[in-house]
Amino acid sequence: MDKTQEAVARRVAEMLLEAQAIKLSPDQPFQWSSGWMSPIYCDNRVALSYPDIRTYIKDELANLVKNYYSDADAIAGVATAGIAQGVLVADVLNLPFAYVRPEPKKHGMGNQIEGRLEKGQKVVLMEDLISTGGSSLKVVDALRQAGVEVVGMIAIFTYGFDTAVANFTEKQVSYKVLSNYGHLIEAALQKEYITQDQLLNLTDWRKAPDAWGRVSG
Repeated sequence: MDKTQEAVARRVAEMLLEAQAIKLSPDQPFQWSSGWMSPIYCDNRVALSYPDIRTYIKDELANLVKNYYSDADAIAGVATAGIAQGVLVADVLNLPFAYVRPEPKKHGMGNQIEGRLEKGQKVVLMEDLISTGGSSLKVVDALRQAGVEVVGMIAIFTYGFDTAVANFTEKQVSYKVLSNYGHLIEAALQKEYITQDQLLNLTDWRKAPDAWGRVSG
């Protein structure tokens, strides 16, 4: 990251903590839907309730599209959490928008892609959070099967897990994020959301979240 990107990453981390979109609880961990126990819970949809934070994130996501995927023809949100951010960014960039479910609907038209995307269009996917990348990459598969070219993915935050890096590499998908785990922990220490002792717990989790979950659960 250059100095500008570093400043954005730090500010986004601070904002997510301020809005409690990201909660840190090293002493009383959360259980994720995957079954992992985690000292961190991230729900960036909470940030949408704060106009100043929402606007800052929207503008910086749009900047990532302009800086890295300027040839994009459309924006697509990953359902459900990426929908709102995708709409906001598409509006800033004056681009078409659609959203995509990880799986087709089980009723009605059975759609997986909602909105109109044409074969050959270059699309940037919008996501709020990257953990393992599994659900996001299901959406990539759906778009590719529909003949759409996924030029990249943009997200607000990533934990930076090795498995996510491997999964995106395997699928040959480029991605950019506004902030990450390292900037989050730095901001949390500076703002005294966590203590040095709690930092050790968070560091152990980050090294092996699945194993940490088994021990803590």
